Amino acid sequence: MSSQQKQSARRSAGTPAAPEQSGSRPARLTAAAALTAVEGLALAALGAYMLIDGLTGSPDSPQQAEMGGLTVLALAVLPLVAARGLWLRRRWSRGPSLITQIVALPVAWTLVHGGGALVAGGVVLAVAALVVLVLLVNPTATEALGIGPRENP
Repeated sequence: MSSQQKQSARRSAGTPAAPEQSGSRPARLTAAAALTAVEGLALAALGAYMLIDGLTGSPDSPQQAEMGGLTVLALAVLPLVAARGLWLRRRWSRGPSLITQIVALPVAWTLVHGGGALVAGGVVLAVAALVVLVLLVNPTATEALGIGPRENP
């Protein structure tokens, strides 16, 4: 029986399709949710700074600073929503969090090669992204999210 047939059978029997989550949240999943939330909050702070600087400061291009701030604020929503989903052990949240970490790696690389204080920020971002990636592919975290190995037909 395929997994789709099993889901259909569960739905028709009135059983919820999502696995019941019993027990406590694994520490790995908690750490992944916390780090993803910190990344989202850092993005939101950067976006707010850019937006406020564009509105009240004297950047070279106020319109560009304002639009950049709004864009970064919009981008901050993805890791924040993913972190909440991880915290609540929602299966769907793993994908957005993984995407966030994969996108963070080239950003970290760019920051490291930027020189000065950007090097430290790039190293911190790279370490955080790699740690979250490792935490989210760990079998303990995947099982807690209800993601199991595929069944062969």
